[in-house]
This record gives sequence, C-alpha cells and structure tokens, in this order.
Amino acid sequence: MTAIASEAGALLMEFFDKNIRIEYKGDADLVTAADRKSEALIRERIRQTWPGHDVLGEEEGLRDTGSEYRWYVDPLDGTTNFAHGFPVFCVSMGLQHNNQMIAGVCFDPTRKEMFAAARGAGATLNDRPIHVSATKHLKESLVGTGFPSHKRHKNPNIHFYHQITLRSHGVRRAGSAALDLCYVACGRMDGFWEFNLNPWDTAAGVLIVEEAGGLVTNFSGGPFELNSREVLASNGVLHEELVREFQEIFAGRGVEPLPDPREYADKP
Repeated sequence: MTAIASEAGALLMEFFDKNIRIEYKGDADLVTAADRKSEALIRERIRQTWPGHDVLGEEEGLRDTGSEYRWYVDPLDGTTNFAHGFPVFCVSMGLQHNNQMIAGVCFDPTRKEMFAAARGAGATLNDRPIHVSATKHLKESLVGTGFPSHKRHKNPNIHFYHQITLRSHGVRRAGSAALDLCYVACGRMDGFWEFNLNPWDTAAGVLIVEEAGGLVTNFSGGPFELNSREVLASNGVLHEELVREFQEIFAGRGVEPLPDPREYADKP
C-alpha cells in the first residue's frame, strides 16, 4: 500500500503548481487531471496485485464484485488546495475486510510523510511509531475541522467552529480531512471533527487515529461508521468533553451569538 501511495504521490507532484486543467463537478468541487490519473494508477496497481478486490474511489465510483475485500481510495484529498498551489493534500487508501478496516495509508507528497496503520499493529509516520497527544483539557487543545467545498451556507459547522474556537486554544481548517486525522494520530492536533464526509475521506485516517491510541466516534459519542457522515476524533482524553460541547451546541445551550460586523464597522 505504501508503495502504491508513494507512486501516486509522485504523479501528483508532477502536476502540482503547474498549469493543470481545472474541471468542475457539482456546484464547485474541483476535479483535476491529477485526480483522475492518480486514481487510475491506484486502481491499476490494485488490480495487478489483488485482482479479486473491490475498489470504491472518489472519481470512478465503486467496482463491486462481492469481494470480502474493499478499498476506499481518495487519489487526491485536498483538491481545492492542490488546484490553487496550496501544499496541503494527500493520497488516502484504506483497506476493509468483511466490513472491518484492516489497513490504511495517507501520503503527503509535499512533506514526504507516509502515515500508515494496520489493525492491531499500531500506527507509524515514515516507519516510526506515532501516538496521540496527552492534552487533558479542551481549553489547552488545538483542534481541526473542515467545511464543504460548496453550499457552505447550508452547513451548520460555522456555529460549531465559533463555539469550539472560544473553548479551545485554536481551531485549524487546513482543507484535507485525511491529513487532519493523521495529525490527530501523531499529536500535532488534539482533536478533529467534520460534517458530511465520505468513506474515502475517512477510511484510512480513522484507522490511523485508532491505532495511534486515539478515539473516533459520531457526534453523540456512539460508534463511528463509514457511512455515518459524522466524524469526531480525539486523543481520547478530550473526547468526553468534546461530546458534551457538541451536545450543548446542538441543544442551543450556552451558545455565544455570532458578532455583528455592523457594530465593528460603527466603531471609531
């Protein structure tokens, strides 16, 4: 898996910061030639090595033969960043056996960082073991989140961003959910949440967090499922506090109002 991810990452770097042709899917989701070529390469390598495995990829959908094994492939997580020359993106690949994730890799080709995990074997960054942070309190934590690339006005996350910003040391929005999860796994961030992610966004990263000693659930603290579209990850120590904050925000309790920009503009 790491060899395939490395090869796909090298392909992405051939396109990066060049005059790539940007296409559009949906309202504002960017698709590039690099996306398509990366997924085609990954699918071909999987077919050559594991011809009986099924593959679900962001660009080409699902090849379903009823296999016990299914790959979840995001050939370029962070497409918008990539298309604008912003160096935060990765190749994400997760492998499932009988509905249980058993292996995952996320490769950041700009930093040459390979995050990897196998169930029961721990998680690594460039072959060195990694572990989640030991931060105990939300007010001392750095956490990450993400927003949809289109219809942002219909997504409730701005309210959660606002509230968690007030209660933490900071919230980062880097634009690659897979890398955000890996950053929780290696302790660069203490938590991460996002609404409406797809299975190929989370399959590898969730396993990497878990194998690094972290915890991933839905927003209510229940079991995480690939199709739940709710992701709340943490170092485990902070998890109960994060879940309580989410419950309070969903209930509208203790929610600070968003500031009115007109009041700021009227100040001398």
